[in-house]
Amino acid sequence: MTNLTRTLIIDDHPLFRRGVGQLLALSPDFTVIGEAAGGEEGIALARQLEPDLILLDLNMKGMNGLETLRQMRDQEIDSRIIILTVSNAPDDLIAAIRAGADGYILKDNDPDDMLSLISNAMHGQTAISPELTSLLAHALRQESVVENRSHAALTERETSILKCLAAGMSNKLIARELDIMESTVKVHIRNLLKKLKFRSRVEAAVWAVANQVG
Repeated sequence: MTNLTRTLIIDDHPLFRRGVGQLLALSPDFTVIGEAAGGEEGIALARQLEPDLILLDLNMKGMNGLETLRQMRDQEIDSRIIILTVSNAPDDLIAAIRAGADGYILKDNDPDDMLSLISNAMHGQTAISPELTSLLAHALRQESVVENRSHAALTERETSILKCLAAGMSNKLIARELDIMESTVKVHIRNLLKKLKFRSRVEAAVWAVANQVG
């Protein structure tokens, strides 16, 4: 039997919540276990339900999506969190990724493409609308010049793991690929993010692809 991805939708537009629920229902891999119309309600539900996946709107009344995301990560809610938004502004994208988002998908994406991106995120891959990936890569390249960022500072093992991140591999797959414990993978990722001055694995993965690491 397929392990269903238990999903929580947080969006202040009921029609959009319904539409996303109907989209996920087309896949045998997802089940919607809750909906919230705002950030505070969403955080409470996330703590109560412990979903595998949270689909979060960025521009909500009251507590916005970015603040909701930050509070979730501060409270160590470890669900995969994907931003669904109308905003294609690079600043919003970068802020969301740095706050701990696992993906950033535009609401006007084709439904099939949106479902594919969401599925990618659940397999550890980067879930960013294609037209935005180049924007993020460009911003990270520009920043790298200022930061003097280079993977030369990484150990051989950290470089191997960075290459795996760039290939979209989850911690479990990296552990299997390198024949090490998953907990060891997490330690190496934390170390390489610190050395490269990144706050998220998504940033590191996009930067590694843009800079042809490996």
